[in-house]
Amino acid sequence: MAARRHLAPVETGGLPDYPISSEDRLDSHFFVQWNLKRWRKSEFRQLAEPEVGWYGFLLICEAHDETPVGTLPTDERLLAKALGITVDRWHQLCEREMTPLHGWSRVRCDNGEIRLAHPVVTEVAVEALASSRRNRAEAEQRRRNKRLKDLREMIEKRIGAGQLLRAPQFLDRFDDWLAERYPETQRREGFIRRALDEFSAEMAR
Repeated sequence: MAARRHLAPVETGGLPDYPISSEDRLDSHFFVQWNLKRWRKSEFRQLAEPEVGWYGFLLICEAHDETPVGTLPTDERLLAKALGITVDRWHQLCEREMTPLHGWSRVRCDNGEIRLAHPVVTEVAVEALASSRRNRAEAEQRRRNKRLKDLREMIEKRIGAGQLLRAPQFLDRFDDWLAERYPETQRREGFIRRALDEFSAEMAR
């Protein structure tokens, strides 16, 4: 009955803080890093009964879609529902020597909730979020590089105002100004001509 005692109300003052914010999401993340050798050598994989191991694996998968990412609710009704089983069936699983919640413990989340976390699942979630941020940053940099390239070519070759590009950081400042002032406007030649006049007038004040 260890797992059921684990889900009983406890004093929350000494609980560790969960490192992932409830605002962080992995909605577009369709793959989870899985260390196969680590899984095979884990105590849970080697000692849990096959049925328990399967449900434990499902809970690991479920955690990546929860809020915060990588956690599980403490309510046994929600855990049973996530597994598609009854609460009575969940109780039976929790009476095994090793339960589906092996390695999970309570943590305090930044939204005030007390939830369950597993150190390995947390580690994977933290790395997935870091990877997602890196990918977003790299994608944004590629978009910015293309914007600057297109803007440079238009100013220099089509508008014939290449002398403006000799000013230090002109292109970056003009691109930032356009993004702030006209974020939804398509950067066609006529618009850029008018925008250059407006930008130059503002800079001259």
